[in-house]
Amino acid sequence: MKKAVVKLMEGPEFEEGVGRLRIRSFPYFPETRDTAFYERVYRWFEGHPLAGEVHRWVALDGERVVGHLAATPQYYRVNGQRVVAHTPGDYMVDEGYGFQALSLMRNFFRATQNCVVCDMVPAVIEIESKLGAKVVGEMDYAAKLLNVSRLPMPSVPGPIRRALNLPESFAPTRDFTDRPGVETEDAEEYIAPPAPRPRAPLPGPLKGLLNRGLRTVDEALGKNFGGDLEAEVLDGFDESFDDLFERVAAVVPCLPEKDAAFLRWRYGPGSPQAPVTVLGVRPSGRLLGYAVLRGASKGQDGYVLDLMALPGRQDVARALLREATRHFREAGAQIIRYRYLDSPTSARSGDLARLGFFSRRGRRNYLLVKFADGGQHQTAVDLTNWSYNIGDGEATFWLR
Repeated sequence: MKKAVVKLMEGPEFEEGVGRLRIRSFPYFPETRDTAFYERVYRWFEGHPLAGEVHRWVALDGERVVGHLAATPQYYRVNGQRVVAHTPGDYMVDEGYGFQALSLMRNFFRATQNCVVCDMVPAVIEIESKLGAKVVGEMDYAAKLLNVSRLPMPSVPGPIRRALNLPESFAPTRDFTDRPGVETEDAEEYIAPPAPRPRAPLPGPLKGLLNRGLRTVDEALGKNFGGDLEAEVLDGFDESFDDLFERVAAVVPCLPEKDAAFLRWRYGPGSPQAPVTVLGVRPSGRLLGYAVLRGASKGQDGYVLDLMALPGRQDVARALLREATRHFREAGAQIIRYRYLDSPTSARSGDLARLGFFSRRGRRNYLLVKFADGGQHQTAVDLTNWSYNIGDGEATFWLR
């Protein structure tokens, strides 16, 4: 086992070394070579209300950075009380320095009182659990296909092939370097590059026929979905978001604190995810729910980063889902991805199925928590007490 020393990162001295470490850790993701993007993410945190509580550690072998871990803070409401909790992220170590992975995480738990983690990497979850975080449960992952280009090439029956004048076989697709279907935040899931799924280009006539069919089905499924409510595109986050959050927090025991100021920081100008599309439902002027949408992977993937509906108003969540589907289809997205905890504020699994979403078992995230206060911890370890979306934590800060 190679030796290294863990040190608090207090300035930009090791930023270049962290960038090189990220490239070595995920060489199969071309975006890691854009080191300036990751530096901008940490500069973005300088505008966070809790900027002074951002911590970063590096593991050093001499002057070489061989490990890195960041602790990002956020306000939560637990049992009606405001509390600060940290999330570990941007976690990586060089091969041969596995012990430093444990040392880095120990520093995290020593420096923070409370933590909320949204993670999907089994080895990392195991370390976090050993050091005191409790696995609360699994997040749901629903997806909706908008374009058959994302499907592996199916066999085409002879009669259809002859009717459409299709060749007997097709050459495999080329330029698979972007690996559609594997998202940026999934990087740590793999120790080695996953093999691409067998995929071949669908011929134009067949693709057009199938995509027109998908659109027709969507239009049929969307009729009366959400009743008479309409979701509209909003200019940004105003004081009506404060009102909605307080009404939600009065009912839901555990949730990230998402007032207008936080949402402007999280998704507004300067955010790594900006620009986003914000949908809102406010039939009589009072906001009843909203959704934050973002395209990624060169627009091929549509993400529902946040969806919040007033508890008891599933019609609001349905209206938001219906408009999100329309928005992504018009934007040319090929698939919609939605990771969330099933709660009174979220879309429900039955409604998602009715709108053509399917549940994905692979690449799911888990929620882990650790609170110093016994009462808060007892409340937080009950999954039914939570409202949480994939955009609420560090998991999507790196999404592009």
